[in-house]
Amino acid sequence: MTIAETRSEGIAQLTIEGKIDTNTSPQLQKAILQAFQKSNTVVLDMSKVEYISSSGLRALLIGQKTANSKGGKMKLVHITSSVMQVFKMTGFASMLTIE
Repeated sequence: MTIAETRSEGIAQLTIEGKIDTNTSPQLQKAILQAFQKSNTVVLDMSKVEYISSSGLRALLIGQKTANSKGGKMKLVHITSSVMQVFKMTGFASMLTIE
């Protein structure tokens, strides 16, 4: 998994590519938390994520809780159909801001 960060106008965007699993989810969690140290709004571009495991869902949940505690916002954009299916099956589709 690779994560590229860009920032503009107070928004941090993380473009994620690859699989989010037990091995890579700590990297994602760290990137999300670091992004929130610099910005109140974090956008995750997931157009190139083909798989997410329960540990990846946990990293996203921690990101969402961080956003809520800071009065910030975390948005997920360009979700692939396979990842969206996981979000719907687990109830994460209603817990996360997805555009």
